[in-house]
Formats: sequence, C-alpha cells, structure tokens
Amino acid sequence: MRHTHVYTGDGKGKTTAAVGLALRAAAAGWRVFFGQFIKPGTSAEITYFAEHCPAVTVAAFGREGFIFPPPKSEDVTAAEDGLERLRQAIQSGDYDLVIADEANSAVHAGLFGVEALLRLIDMADGRVELVFTGRNARPELIERADLVTDMRCVKHYFHDGTAARPGIEE
Repeated sequence: MRHTHVYTGDGKGKTTAAVGLALRAAAAGWRVFFGQFIKPGTSAEITYFAEHCPAVTVAAFGREGFIFPPPKSEDVTAAEDGLERLRQAIQSGDYDLVIADEANSAVHAGLFGVEALLRLIDMADGRVELVFTGRNARPELIERADLVTDMRCVKHYFHDGTAARPGIEE
C-alpha cells in the first residue's frame, strides 16, 4: 500500500524533503513524477533531474513572478494544466511516486480548491505514493494524509537580508 505525505509549515525544507525522497525513490528503481506549481521550473533541482535523472520526470506549472493572490488567468490556467498532468501521471501506471510540489501554496493562493488534491488522493487509491508540499496545508488534506511533517522556522538568515543562494535555496 502506498501513502500520502504532506510537507508543510513556515520553515525551510519542504521542497528539499520532496527532492530527497524523489532521489531516494529513483535510486531504488522507482519511477517518479515531480510536478511543481507556482514556480517556473528553473531551480537547480528541477534542471538537474531533467538533465541527469531519467527516472524522474519533471514538469513546472508556474511562471516567473507569481507570488501572492489574486492570481492572473494565466496562473490559473497553468495550475489547471498541472492538475491534469498529475491526474495523468497517477492514472497512467507509469509512476510509483507522484510529487505535487507547492500544491498547498497553490490552494492557498486560490489557483484551485483543496478538493482537487483530495480527488488526487482518491484517484491514487493507494497504488501511487503521493507527496504534497507547500505552506498552509488545509486541514482537510492533513486529515487525509498518512504522514504530515510541519517544518517550523526557528531562525532564518533571510530575515537578516541574505538573499536566496544557488545550491542552497535555488
């Protein structure tokens, strides 16, 4: 039986945890679909997977510059396309692990409702390991998940003015 994971909270490391799981799964012979909402797909881990890790299929469902609501129509369209790609990945039987990176943030930003994520869990029906990342995970998703990790920020150098750094945050 496969499970549903949620990595949420205001601390650093949600996407990093999902990337680590994707790498571990690929090393164990699993086929992985890594879909990323909101972000444009230019981060180091996404480009690395695309170029060097054929067991991991990557797709980005965001664009440069979208951060907070209200979303523009192109943001909603990109998110809807992303949900469709996730549905296809789950139903195809081609993947053992499907990651919806920043899906919680997409719900919080109003790109789609939490019901869309709950339907993905129903669709997977224990046949595919699912991971949802992002801040502000909705209680309904937390209730349905089998594993929930809340990353809590205790201290972060960003608050002192340190910008995102390649290899660490990007």
